Amino acid sequence: MHFRTLRYFVAIADSGSFTAAAAAIPIAQPALTRQMRDLESEVGVVLLQRLPRGVRLTPAGVTFYESAQRMLTEANQLTRRLARTQDAERSPVVLGAPPTLSRILLPGVFDSCTDMQGGIALRIREAFTPALLDWLERGVVDVAIVTNPEPGRPLALQPLLGEPFALVSHAKMRLDPIVSVAQLARIPLLMTSLHRSIVDRQLASLGKTLSVHAEIDSVDSIRELVIRGRCATVMPVSTFKEDRQDHDIVMSEVSGIQLNRLLVLATRLDARSNSSLSIVHELVLSEFARLERHGIFRFGKNHRPALERDL
Repeated sequence: MHFRTLRYFVAIADSGSFTAAAAAIPIAQPALTRQMRDLESEVGVVLLQRLPRGVRLTPAGVTFYESAQRMLTEANQLTRRLARTQDAERSPVVLGAPPTLSRILLPGVFDSCTDMQGGIALRIREAFTPALLDWLERGVVDVAIVTNPEPGRPLALQPLLGEPFALVSHAKMRLDPIVSVAQLARIPLLMTSLHRSIVDRQLASLGKTLSVHAEIDSVDSIRELVIRGRCATVMPVSTFKEDRQDHDIVMSEVSGIQLNRLLVLATRLDARSNSSLSIVHELVLSEFARLERHGIFRFGKNHRPALERDL
C-alpha cells in the first residue's frame, strides 16, 4: 500500500465522486477506479459504496478514512522534518582560495554549486596561504586551497597538483622563452611575498636568489604592471594563461631547476561533516581535473615538472 493510494482514497471520500477526485488530483478516471479496486482487494473489505451519483463511505471505509488521514498527516510531518534536516546539512560553505586561482577556478565551482538541485550557498574568501590557514583553523573558512602549507597544523591535507612557475614578462622586454637560473637572478622582478619565499627556498639549493625590485601582495596589481610592460614577475603558469594572446605576454621557462608550487585542499580535522561541504570538496576536485586536462597548469602538453612535496 502506497501513500499515493491513500491520497487518492481520501480525495474520493472528500469530493464524493470518482469524477471530481480524478479532476482534482489529476488522474484519468479509469486509472483511479482501478487503484481503488486494487486497494479494496488488498484490505479485503469494501470501502466505497457506488451510488448512481457519486460514492459513499461504508462503515469500514469510515474507519479506513480516519486511519488514512492520520497516516498522511504523520507522513507530511515526517517529510517536513526531513527537509529541515537536509537544509541543516546543506548549510553555507565558505571556500578560501588564493588570488592566483580565483579567475580560473572559482567561476566553474560557483556555477556547479548554483546549478545543483536545491543549490548550495557558496561563499568565497580570497587571500594568500598564511591568511587562509589562519582562517581555516579559526573556522572563518570551511575548506581552502593553499600553496605549500607547512607541516604540523591540525589539518587534513589533500595534494591536488604541482604547478610550475614561469618568468612572466611583456613581449617588448624581449626575454627569451627559456632563461637560465643565472639570468633569472639578474632580472628585476615584482613578486608577492608568498611566491618569493617559495622560489627563494627552491633556489637556495643552487646558491641563487631573486632580484626583487619590489614586493606587492596583489596579484592583480602585478598582472597590470606586467601587461603594461613595466616589469617581469615569477608566478605560477596558470596566473597569466588567459593573458598570453590578448596582451602579448611571454612565459619563459627557467632551465636548470624545477620551480613549482604544490596546491593542496585543506580542511580542519575536527570539521563537522555535512552534505554541502562534501559536495563542494568534490566539485573543487572535479574542476581542478577539468582545468588540468585543458593544460591550464602546464607550459605545454608535454611539460609536466616534478612536484615539490614538502608537506
